[in-house]
Amino acid sequence: MTLKNRISLLVSLLFTILFGLASTVIFILYSNYRKEEFRDRLEIKALSNIKLLVNVKQVDNQLLKIIDQNSINKLYDEKTLVFDSNYKLIYSSIDDAKINWSVDDLKYLKKNKTFFKQQGDYEVYGVFYDTNDKDFYALISATDDYGKKKLLFLRYTLIISYIFFTCVCWLLTSFMVRKAMNPLHAFHQKIKNINENNLDTRIESKSTKNEIDLIADEFNFMMDRIELSYQKQKEFTAHASHELRTPLSRMTSQIENAMAEPELQQKNKSFLNSILADVNHLSELINSLLILSKIDNRKADHHEVQRIDEILFSSIEKINKAFPDFVILFEMEESEDLDTALEIKGNKNLLEIALTNILKNACVYSDNKQAKVKISTDHYHLIVSVSNTGETLNEEEQKNLFQPFMRGHNSKGTSGFGLGLRIVQRILILHKSNITYSIPNINTNLFQLFFNL
Repeated sequence: MTLKNRISLLVSLLFTILFGLASTVIFILYSNYRKEEFRDRLEIKALSNIKLLVNVKQVDNQLLKIIDQNSINKLYDEKTLVFDSNYKLIYSSIDDAKINWSVDDLKYLKKNKTFFKQQGDYEVYGVFYDTNDKDFYALISATDDYGKKKLLFLRYTLIISYIFFTCVCWLLTSFMVRKAMNPLHAFHQKIKNINENNLDTRIESKSTKNEIDLIADEFNFMMDRIELSYQKQKEFTAHASHELRTPLSRMTSQIENAMAEPELQQKNKSFLNSILADVNHLSELINSLLILSKIDNRKADHHEVQRIDEILFSSIEKINKAFPDFVILFEMEESEDLDTALEIKGNKNLLEIALTNILKNACVYSDNKQAKVKISTDHYHLIVSVSNTGETLNEEEQKNLFQPFMRGHNSKGTSGFGLGLRIVQRILILHKSNITYSIPNINTNLFQLFFNL
């Protein structure tokens, strides 16, 4: 999970949990408040009835009417019972509601003065009233229909608000975190494309000096040191190659001059041929290292339009001169946009080196001194395919095929240093292109170069 998704999830979950807890607390508090408020109303009604009984000496029909009409706010489905000190019912309201009571309830009232309990849908309040002459017990029952409707309304309001604001929070949090993390995303996009060809890439930092800007500054400082070390390494390779080329060139000339002497014996000539082959081998290695050290996208001019077929023909011509008995079969796939696709932006010399190395590789490792070259296109690429028959590479060798100095088990008995394919890959990366190796058929090696259209 990415950092921005983790932050969005944590913030949204925190809000969801806190808002859920707040809604639950609000509902519980209001539910308790409703009960207390209804209890107070029942208490007022019960005490009012008892006070009327105390103040009015005669209990008759007139008194009953006075008690029933005593409350300003009539309770819903109300039932009132009043008992004297002998637990005798002296008053019952005129409605049909029922109160389940027992003498134990009245004894409990005398001891604890009041109680409030739930009986089904009804809420019952009991109160003990002590006067100088008599004791009175009152039980009053009613349903808080209005209060429960408000409680139900509050419940649905909280549930709908919870769902709505939770969804809004998740969406807004995701949007705001994504927006806040945009600089980090841009930072990631820049650094993931950094390789040995663009070590001069730097991250712009603003003056706000937030965490991302601080990381960018440290990253730029680190890249300065890496680039400096890399440039020193390349300069050393280039200087060492130049210095080695001079004595090797002199040695080559002296050996060739010695071999040209007519009185030279055949034995000595074979010896000099062997030395000359080794010297040429070293010269080839030094040239390869020099090419690797000079490949740099900041200096190479790869914006000119080149025709890949012309470069390929030039490479084939060079291979034919070096390997006269090697046969290259050429094929070009017909398509409507082929002529346009053959034009790519790049450095002609570097592209020629890449194609020459691929063709040379096919020549060296071919078992019948033949290779097939095919130019084709798909919707996105111009494809140059070079295939030859011969011993193929295993899976482990394929993973390290483009590493420097890597040579497979099929290289026994052939000269080389394992730098040719590395040079090809570096050149193609410089041109934002790619190379792949596959085995389409038994004992068939296939290299494909993909150039973006």
